[in-house]
Amino acid sequence: MSPDHDHPRPALTVDCVVFAIGDDGLEVLLIERDHEPFAGSWALPGGFVEMDENLESAARRELEEETGLTDVFLEQLYTFGATDRDPRGRVVSVAYYALVDRAHAHLAADSDAAAVDWHSVAALPGLAFDHREIVAAAHERLRGKVRYAPLGFELLPRHFTLTQLQRIYEVILDSALDKRNFRRKILAMGLLVDTGKLQRGVAHRAPRLYRFDRRRYKQLERDGFSFWL
Repeated sequence: MSPDHDHPRPALTVDCVVFAIGDDGLEVLLIERDHEPFAGSWALPGGFVEMDENLESAARRELEEETGLTDVFLEQLYTFGATDRDPRGRVVSVAYYALVDRAHAHLAADSDAAAVDWHSVAALPGLAFDHREIVAAAHERLRGKVRYAPLGFELLPRHFTLTQLQRIYEVILDSALDKRNFRRKILAMGLLVDTGKLQRGVAHRAPRLYRFDRRRYKQLERDGFSFWL
């Protein structure tokens, strides 16, 4: 059956909610739009999907073009399709969320972005389009999923301390966790490898550095292991 070219078709975009942990808690990466609509306003990185690419490829391309970020954890979130969400016309957006280690995220504004910067999720500026709604949906997804999937490790450097790991979960869940309980649970899972190294540059007793054993997690998951914190 040939396509009906007379039938009106909505445009398709992707938007990326990139989370990181900073001094102000959970932060999201925003770009300052360089073009209308909403020129000069803060917005999520994203743009139109090209005819020859799939959705995730479009999300990764836009993320790299507008922020400089590459090779990040990326997962599809939700589709936003309110009829009035874009003043240019009927535009449907597929949103993704990403998790990065802020200290190692090298940013470079380009393409349609005049600037790129981190903003506290708790104190967002005015956002273009329906991007505040998209950030809220991504935040809710992260808070729910971090307890049953090892997403917290995506926000850390390759080697980390147990204190750093606990802070990740406390920030996302917005709740203090019992130190002894947390460490007992996380170590009992057998997913952390002691690197044999100690954290440098600390005034107090240097804590051990661990790494997440991603290969072991995948194997345990295939065997029916359930991550839960």
